[in-house]
Parts: sequence; C-alpha cells; structure tokens
Amino acid sequence: MKFSIIVLDSVGVGELPDAASFGAPPGDGGSHTLNHTLAATGVQLPNLARLGLGHLPTVQGVPAVPEVHGAYGRMLEVSPGKDTSTGHWEFMGIQLRHPFQVFPDGFPPAVMDAFTAATGTGYLCNRPYSGTDVIRDFGPEHMKTGDPIVYTSADSVFQIAAHVDVVPIEQLYDWCRAAREILQGEYAVARVIARPFRGSAPDFERAGELRHDYSLTPPPTVLDALHDAGREVIGVGKIPDIYDHRGFTEEIHTDDNPDGIRKTIARMGEAFDGLLFCNLVDFDAKYGHRRDPAGYGAALEHFDAALPEILAQVPHDGTLLILSDHGNDPTWHGSDHTREYGLLLGYRPGIGAVDLGERKTFADVGATVAEALGARWSGPGESFWPLLS
Repeated sequence: MKFSIIVLDSVGVGELPDAASFGAPPGDGGSHTLNHTLAATGVQLPNLARLGLGHLPTVQGVPAVPEVHGAYGRMLEVSPGKDTSTGHWEFMGIQLRHPFQVFPDGFPPAVMDAFTAATGTGYLCNRPYSGTDVIRDFGPEHMKTGDPIVYTSADSVFQIAAHVDVVPIEQLYDWCRAAREILQGEYAVARVIARPFRGSAPDFERAGELRHDYSLTPPPTVLDALHDAGREVIGVGKIPDIYDHRGFTEEIHTDDNPDGIRKTIARMGEAFDGLLFCNLVDFDAKYGHRRDPAGYGAALEHFDAALPEILAQVPHDGTLLILSDHGNDPTWHGSDHTREYGLLLGYRPGIGAVDLGERKTFADVGATVAEALGARWSGPGESFWPLLS
C-alpha cells in the first residue's frame, strides 16, 4: 500500500489554547498563519478547499465548498513546543514532557570552549539572531577571519554559518558533527544546522540547497515500527534529518518547495509499499521567519496549483495526508514560530466529505499510519484510519 504524507512546514491554522504563554510578550495568542497570510495577499486555494480546508474551525478566506472530496480536521499539539522537531516527533508518536533546551543568551563557555577545541577555530556572534541578518552583520568579518558564525534562535538550535568560498562544505559539516557530539545531555539542543551562504557583502544569500540538519536521536517512533514490519520508509526533503535518519529505507534530497513537489510527485508515481514522508520547508524558512506574507502566499498558491497532479498519483487503495507541524505567522511580531493547531487534510480516491474533527494529539497521525500499513505500535495516538478506509 502507498501511504504518503506531505508536511506544509509552518502552515498553522489558528492559535492553540495555550498560545498566549508561548513566545515573546504578548505571546502567540491571536496568531493564525493561514488566515493572516490569505488576508494580506488575497491568494485563492480552490484545490485545498475541495479537500475541506474551508470547513475547519476559524479558517477564513477559503470557501466552505459544498462538494468536498477529502477528509479534514485540525490537531492539538500536546508537546510543549512550537518547532520542527517537536511537531514531527509527535507526528510519529513521541510526546515530549519537557521542551527542548533553548539558549536565549547564547551558548555558555563550556559549550563554546569545547567547540573551539574540537574545530580549531574561533567563532563569531553566539547569540539569537535572524539567519539573514546574521550573515549580513557578521559575514564581512567571517570573510576576513574564517571563523564560523554561531547563532541560535527561539528554537532549540545551534546554527553554524560559513561562506562556501571560505569554508569547504564538508568542513562545515564536520564542524556541525563536532557540535552535535558536544550538545548532548545538559546542553542538548534539538538540531545543529549547517547554514552555508554565498555572495558578496552586503548581498550575501543563504545556500539553502546545501543546508544540513543534525538532529538528536529520537526514541523509537512509528517509522521504526514500519521499518521493522518490512515496509519502505521514504524521506523527502529534511524529513530524514529530523529523525536522525532512523527507520528510513530511502532518502531524497530537495533544494526548495518546487523541487520537493516535483520529486514527491515522481516518487509517488513509482512503486513502493509503505510510507512516503515529505516536508516542504520554504513556507517556514524562506517566508515565515522573514515575515514575508507575499512570498508565503505565493508558495501556498503554488502548492495548491500542484495539488491535482499530486492527487492523481494516489492509487485507488492509497492514502495522502497533508499536515502542518506548527505555525509561523508572517504577519506576526518577531521572527519566531507561532503556537498553532496543526493542519490535517486527507485524500483517498472516491472519498466523500469526512470530518476528522479536532484530534487530541499530533500522534494520531502516526497511529493511523501504523494501522493502515500493518505495523505494531503501542505508543500514544488514536488512529483515524477507520474514518478513511
């Protein structure tokens, strides 16, 4: 059986009940990535509407069309976070009791001293920073000294930026692997991220296609259960990085959303028996954090236009889920993620309108995948497979 998941990274569908307690004052209460993007841009999403998007509570700007051919709902995130790792881990059955560690004042000397000893370099910055601003402000000094730019954000990340003409990409990856070894236990962060960039000051730009994430290793997930059951697990985009490459039988690199969509359509059209799991990161990385509603809206419009071709690759006994892992309202204050409901849309050929309601946890996704593909899973989550099959 072919079961496919596409994550629209950060396309949240409204504030969670506890949103006001997340983020810088006044918190994330009132955030709504989808509504605010559509209101700011006027973008239309007719194909997502036909899957039932306009029938979700609080969603505005998408018509609640009478003829729905899909399943629709929204999901509560029970883990205490609003980042990629937290959301994706919960999808596959890992509910965190405590949030990943963050470093709002930068990383302590114990970390940075170990980093310089391991890499033989100095470092620049070491504090929370916008990814585009940090290369603008520290790029010239980096070009002179060769010292990496180390920075973090409101997420649990240790990010290392280096110019591709100054630091060979494999050297940058080696530095990230060294940092990953250091950032365990007391100083564990969810991800170490290689952030290569290119160009000349003041017009440096990220080399996003060379980005690489180094995740903490998660506990056993539904992906491991699928692998143990003999199913294929195909990761597209940054998905394998998020799970530290655990449980995957195939990994497909992507450069951006259009590339990810093309490769997902192509792989869905080929034979496999198991799960294809894709993340489309541009909504978050290129437009949400940069507070660019026009770019965000255009990316939504592009995905909506591609949706009929995606749906055409779902065989008569196959299934497609379209999800989001958190919010990143491009009209919101700051540059951080926003604490929002996760999007949940589903499709099977011939399906009518199916109201999946409000799921109590993102982990319902993993429980559903496990049941559909015959994998043994005793972790959290309630399967909604009976509503789809």
